[in-house]
Amino acid sequence: MDEPKVVLVTGCAKGGIGYEYCRALAEHNCRVVASDIPRRMDDMLDFNADNIETIELDVSSNESVSSAVNSVISKYGHIDVLINNAGIGSTGPLAELSLDAIKKAWEINTLGQLRMVQQIVPHMASRRRGCIVNVGSVVGRVPTPWAGSYCSSKAAVHAMTNSLRVELRPFGINVVLVVPGAVRSNFGSSSLERLGDHDWKLYKEFKEAIAERARASQGSKATDATMFARHVAKKVLSPKPPKQIVFGHMTGLFAVLSLSPLWVRDLFFSTRFNLNKRV
Repeated sequence: MDEPKVVLVTGCAKGGIGYEYCRALAEHNCRVVASDIPRRMDDMLDFNADNIETIELDVSSNESVSSAVNSVISKYGHIDVLINNAGIGSTGPLAELSLDAIKKAWEINTLGQLRMVQQIVPHMASRRRGCIVNVGSVVGRVPTPWAGSYCSSKAAVHAMTNSLRVELRPFGINVVLVVPGAVRSNFGSSSLERLGDHDWKLYKEFKEAIAERARASQGSKATDATMFARHVAKKVLSPKPPKQIVFGHMTGLFAVLSLSPLWVRDLFFSTRFNLNKRV
């Protein structure tokens, strides 16, 4: 019988997709190491599986990443799969959103993934095998208004992943880009909480439209997170993982928009997010 795969997942607090990734991977008898920042450790206490353990990991900290990865390798000898799931929303007009907020989104969503990759790749390369799964977004391909910071952080993830996929091929490391559509989780509420009651200046008349963008992915038709996670887990653990996994509500719409002329995209989004008026 094959030895269970060791999988490290980032961003696994309950209510998020990472939590469901861990449950789905455990169903495949993997040894799952679920991680999140220290203040969210209590949100991972109720995993009902013997093959899931938890560890503190802050992807924005070099020291935390190094400590967590070395701890897992020290215990199990290797990491077979990394799922770079940790991320935050970032909503607001780019002309007014603070650079600190934009830097935070990039630090976690983009550099956080690369920080994990750089720490784990030497270990995978020494074994000439492994799988790195980076989580992007449909808005990494087709950016939307009111979320330029988040969209650009995910677009960078797509670009990095496409480079890594080729660069890591000589070492036998598979690189998979996950492109979720709208998946039901606590992401929308977290984005709204982060947005708060912001006092926009130029965009005060668009306050409600901005808030609507923060919760746009969490409509009634959003894909169930458990279903989404099981789909991804099955693909990632297959003998030949795909280069990309595009799945979830609205992926079809965004595929069409990605092939549409820019004026069509602009018309669609300006109508959808109340930007078709002069102020």
